[in-house]
Amino acid sequence: MALKLGAYTACLHDRTLTEALDILKENGLTSVEVNTGGFIPAPHCPVDLLLSSATAREEYLATFADRGMELTGLNCNGNPLNPLPGVGPKHADDLRRTIRLAGLLGVKHVVTMSGTPGSDPDAKYPSWVVNPWDGVYMDVLDYQWGVAVQFWKEIDALARENDVRVAVEMHPHNLVFSPVTLKRLVDATGATNVGAEMDPSHLMWQGMDVIASTKWLGPLVFHAAAKDATLCPGVDIRGVLDTSFTRVPADAPAKVPTGYGFWCNAWPENPAWKFVAVGLGNDVPFWTEFLRALAEIDPDMAVNIEHEDAAYSQTEGLALAAKNLHSAAAAL
Repeated sequence: MALKLGAYTACLHDRTLTEALDILKENGLTSVEVNTGGFIPAPHCPVDLLLSSATAREEYLATFADRGMELTGLNCNGNPLNPLPGVGPKHADDLRRTIRLAGLLGVKHVVTMSGTPGSDPDAKYPSWVVNPWDGVYMDVLDYQWGVAVQFWKEIDALARENDVRVAVEMHPHNLVFSPVTLKRLVDATGATNVGAEMDPSHLMWQGMDVIASTKWLGPLVFHAAAKDATLCPGVDIRGVLDTSFTRVPADAPAKVPTGYGFWCNAWPENPAWKFVAVGLGNDVPFWTEFLRALAEIDPDMAVNIEHEDAAYSQTEGLALAAKNLHSAAAAL
């Protein structure tokens, strides 16, 4: 038994699935994760076709098997609790469809985010509470957790029905953004098929100990991402909760969608932190210990590179990450 090293193909969204798989194979990667909805489109997974046709599913899985690769995860990151009518309901529906598709494909893990509701039943926009020292924010959190628990009980039941485990990425802007909040969700829902996708990058820039977090969650870690981050000089005056982003024009090419009429903003020129290729924020010995902690939980766990280092091209960054990840695995 050995960890399954691979990549999330979102960074190769402008390539066909076969082209993307060939790039992964060239880098010695055998595990594959594809997007199925949520924030971004699904160029590598024809969800509607696969839901409706057993033949299409067989052919789709053969595309991976013929290259000695395995489809280990379907990714549907979004905000299923967003009160905006053009965002939340769609992302929730995408997640339900993804769970059903995973069951039909025999893919055991669906990656997503917990989501964030509005502050109250009449709220128009989602509201992320970071530091509830003022008692009013406890009221907001009580309402939001009530919404989340109801939704996630349904998702847990659906996942169990389809023999799928849902791995929640602990991501800021979500109710679940840390090991403590992940465990709160599981405990509050009594979930059996909801756990964590251990993406260390978001824990890194929040100042958490990734290895300690992994060990603390233990068997609640279902799936993992290989994604690195580093603090930048800008953290001295911005702190990690910086809000000085700027709007991207509606007609800008290659803008990244987050919902109907909304997309990602532009980072500050001197950011507090940024994503970097695996091995550039934390050295290879760190990644060896991260892999060791994952293997102690599940020696067959999938660990998929998520490349978002803007200093490198899609293929260069992926190759660098793969090289350092292989070196870390070799040291186990």
